[in-house]
Amino acid sequence: MITVVNACSDLGVHVDGSDKGPLALNKFENIVDKVITIKKENVEKEREKDNKKKNIKYVNKFNEELYNAIKQENNFVITVGGDHSIAIGSDLASKKKHDNIGLIWIDAHSDFHTMNSTISGNIHGMPFATITGQNGIDLSYFFDGEYYKPENVVLVGGRDIETPEYENLKKAGVKIFTTEDIKKLGVKQVMDEAFLIACDETDGLHISYDLDVIDPSVAPGVSVKAKDGINEKEAFEIVDEIIDKSTLLKSFDLVEYNPDNDIDNKTLNIGLKILERIINAKK
Repeated sequence: MITVVNACSDLGVHVDGSDKGPLALNKFENIVDKVITIKKENVEKEREKDNKKKNIKYVNKFNEELYNAIKQENNFVITVGGDHSIAIGSDLASKKKHDNIGLIWIDAHSDFHTMNSTISGNIHGMPFATITGQNGIDLSYFFDGEYYKPENVVLVGGRDIETPEYENLKKAGVKIFTTEDIKKLGVKQVMDEAFLIACDETDGLHISYDLDVIDPSVAPGVSVKAKDGINEKEAFEIVDEIIDKSTLLKSFDLVEYNPDNDIDNKTLNIGLKILERIINAKK
């Protein structure tokens, strides 16, 4: 059985619009067992350049509600964001439920800033670090379990990684496969190795898939574009590799669809196909 959770928030990023993504992608009510929608508070977003904790109060409140909703679900959960800060709530809920699991983070950005290293103060640049315990409890006070172990987490598709993030990743010991690695080694080899790391002495894994891993010429409907990404074929090959190992998959995120930036529904259609494939694999 499958529950889709629409995590409608763009509070973690200075760009508006990704809060509309989940409902735009909400086309599967008739083929899943349950749909939950959680919406952000209607507040004026903080955008001050020197504010290193932008919207933290409201991001935390949203993620606490998301965490508690997912934690109670016995079904396989697909969380649809929203900016990637929603993964703090969704991924920690999955960790609480399933305990000994790993993680594959598919993203052009590493999202591995801490409160000390962040340049922008946008919290969507911090979730991967947060769920591996690098941010203390500032963004995860509602979580009372063990964070993901860095030795069982993998970044796939990284290419727009700021120097402080790279240093944080290196210090934590997180394995990185770049977009260049995907081009050089192929999707299958990269994903095979990623699964081996995430599932080494674990009981499965969570996957968080950010649409900005795809080149913006192919998928322009995201909040923060990063050039030289993977192509559409590679994007679906990654999904095929996930489906091939779907018995190991405990939960799944698809994030960062921003309808305001899409062109001719290019990104919408890719997102819908990804979700449809994951749903059909877990039915």
